[in-house]
Amino acid sequence: MKVLLVGGGGREHALAWKIMQSPLCDRLYAAPGNPGIAADGGECVDIAVSDTAGLVKFAQANGVEFVVVGPENPLADGLGDAVREAGLLCFGPTKQGARIEADKVYAKTLMQHVSVPTAEARVFHDFESAKTYVLSRDHGVAVKASGLAAGKGVTVCPEPYQAIKPLEEIMLSKVFGQAGEAVLIEEMLTGQEGTVLMLTDGRTLYPLEPLQDHKAVGDGDTGPNTGGMGAYSPVPIINRKTMARIESEILVPIVDAMRRDFGRYEGVLYAGLMFTPAGPKVIEFNCRFGDPECQPLMMRFKSDLLQALLLTAQHKLEEAVVEWDPRPAVCVVMASRGYPGSYEKGFEITGIEEAEALGDVKVFHAGTAMKDGKLVNSGGRVLGVTALGETLAAAQEKAYEAVTKIQWDGAFCRGDIADKAVHAEKK
Repeated sequence: MKVLLVGGGGREHALAWKIMQSPLCDRLYAAPGNPGIAADGGECVDIAVSDTAGLVKFAQANGVEFVVVGPENPLADGLGDAVREAGLLCFGPTKQGARIEADKVYAKTLMQHVSVPTAEARVFHDFESAKTYVLSRDHGVAVKASGLAAGKGVTVCPEPYQAIKPLEEIMLSKVFGQAGEAVLIEEMLTGQEGTVLMLTDGRTLYPLEPLQDHKAVGDGDTGPNTGGMGAYSPVPIINRKTMARIESEILVPIVDAMRRDFGRYEGVLYAGLMFTPAGPKVIEFNCRFGDPECQPLMMRFKSDLLQALLLTAQHKLEEAVVEWDPRPAVCVVMASRGYPGSYEKGFEITGIEEAEALGDVKVFHAGTAMKDGKLVNSGGRVLGVTALGETLAAAQEKAYEAVTKIQWDGAFCRGDIADKAVHAEKK
């Protein structure tokens, strides 16, 4: 089978790496892909993820039977619809399904309608009204741009007055463009965060192993939010009892609500959760695999990923059987100096082979490029250094050991990925 994977980040490298291990995969194209995917045997094609017509045309011209969409933007633009209309199998929801991520007002309304536990929120379309509201609050708030903002459209403000600056940036300066035409102001939830993803064909739900992401750029969850600075799996705070509660109170109701609203939601659904004293509450839903959550998830995924994705697209998910590596996995993101703000590109990267030679280590490319025959940084988040270990502490130690082998001018990472869970594990 020929597969077209849409995207070129760390999530897509992890998916490509796992898909190409399947005996069902004869050839994998990645659009646009990255040097890591190419090094693993994928064929990168120079088509932007936003070029819906170009992607469909390429798939038809090259005998592609299955399209797997990685990022949220092409899904929100309707790539899933276009692929299906062309008669091809697609992993990823329709444009209507992608609204669960692309329109936070829609997602919040849907959650409230079916009583999915989530933060209380109000929606604003003008700055003065939003400002007046936050200054009337006695407790912390979270400010969220309603549209897609590459994971950077959320600011948590322990003091209400701190919300004024992000509101100005979103609503007046338009730093996220149309994504900020509507803003949600939510109560600030407290507790530990966690992520649960599930495969679904609109009828069957197949929850995957839970993870925890680290959004803030600095150690101790300090500094601005990023697309994600690291992740690990499994998560000690999410046990079987908690997972059962998440399924019954969150996943099943929201999939049922979407089916009643527009029909089948097909693909992967990402639930970002806060584990509050009152139980798990939804922070956000995403319509795709997380990044960097996908990296440790794929390290632990022992079964045939391509088969599982195909069964989802064929509405036969009930036939899927997934086996997991019991060993924990930790992913540490190495980023370019200045990220999530401006950063310099083009510095040569060395040491990846040495890192992977440690064993049970895979370095996933997120923001890399080839320049004059050398691998260089080309993005803010550059590499996802991911390791397995017999314990979470061992996986963390190996991941950071691998990080020390890799260099480029300006490289940095958080030094505390998975710390809370490791400390809990040692008690």
